[in-house]
Amino acid sequence: MPTTPRSRSQARTTRPWILSGMDFADSRRKPNFTGKIAVAAALTVMCIIVLKQSPSFSGTSVFSRHETGVTHVLVTGGAGYIGSHATLRLLSDKYRVTIVDNLSRGNMGAVRVLQRLFPEPGRLQFIYADLGDAKAVKKIFSENAFDAVMHFAAVAYVGESTMEPLRYYHNITSNTLTVLEAMAAYNVNTLIYSSTCATYGEPDTMPIVETTPQNPINPYGKAKKMAEDIILDFTKSKKQSDMAVMILRYFNVIGSDPEGRLGEAPRPELREHGRISGACFDAALGIIPGLKVRGTDYSTADGTCIRDYIDVTDLVDAHVKALGKAQPGKVGIYNVGTGQGRSVTEFVEACKKATGASIKVEYLARRPGDYAEVYSDPSKILRDLNWTAQYTDLGQSLAQAWKWQKAHPNGYASA
Repeated sequence: MPTTPRSRSQARTTRPWILSGMDFADSRRKPNFTGKIAVAAALTVMCIIVLKQSPSFSGTSVFSRHETGVTHVLVTGGAGYIGSHATLRLLSDKYRVTIVDNLSRGNMGAVRVLQRLFPEPGRLQFIYADLGDAKAVKKIFSENAFDAVMHFAAVAYVGESTMEPLRYYHNITSNTLTVLEAMAAYNVNTLIYSSTCATYGEPDTMPIVETTPQNPINPYGKAKKMAEDIILDFTKSKKQSDMAVMILRYFNVIGSDPEGRLGEAPRPELREHGRISGACFDAALGIIPGLKVRGTDYSTADGTCIRDYIDVTDLVDAHVKALGKAQPGKVGIYNVGTGQGRSVTEFVEACKKATGASIKVEYLARRPGDYAEVYSDPSKILRDLNWTAQYTDLGQSLAQAWKWQKAHPNGYASA
């Protein structure tokens, strides 16, 4: 799931910068006459008087105060694949949103798309900051009146986690602790936490239910489970007993916005670690020579891994429903998947059909930290949140994502 890691070079202690609404170019025109200056000054004074007479006028930003009927959501990692889609849905549903992202894997292009779609004052602001910088995080909370936090920001590649485990523990576990400390300090009591099925590891039985033992087998899953444990301990403390928490453990995310406004655009250097859908599209576009399938000797029908592929539109719908159902003093833990397991071979064939390309496939040894089979039982989230996946046609989800990829061969730089 897409996500925003914390590189040391970006964990700066400088004041985070903020963009609210659209970016505007600075005017460099100089008035030629004293009269023009006088007229401009008079108009400015009149505008200030009119604004001050307005009942909604305040010297502070609308983001810094609570407003009746408006829910202000902090979306960490909101410039990433999943976070940007969640922000789009929240804004469409009239939420006020602040994105915090260090752009190490997120895309400013996605933020600009959202700014163009929702240019009205008080709807969306972007803050460039690293969650690994505790001072910056506390400053953000001190200057903004958040009602809830959707915490997406995280590095999220299983293979990479086995090569850089400490980075994953810092980025996922430690940064979640920083967010919780800020929430406690500034009395923000609603958290929707983006977790993963990787916390389960490789269970003995399928499908996976929420009570399936968690035995993660890679640093990514372990770091997420540690973060979950911290959140649960945090909510049990007397001071935080009124916390409303939802933990969503989701499966393999695919697809893109049905209206073509957003998509997935990983950085080129991360392609070998990325999602299989991204690799399929890169092969179809000729960016890479072919698709590498890692592992053909698993105990599955065709020897390749089996996964539960969830469309990103369904995933963000689950987040919004969880936000709406979150209750003080309650913790909800839910699997977010379709309940259908598909093999990598099936996925590749569906991708070939969606793209119409003849994709060369190279079969390699297993990737460290991978597991043979994982798919969900989504009964609990249906029962409690009235949520069920709607975009369950694998071919259609891939075709929608492919449409965006073709229109944006260089990611958001193509816009």
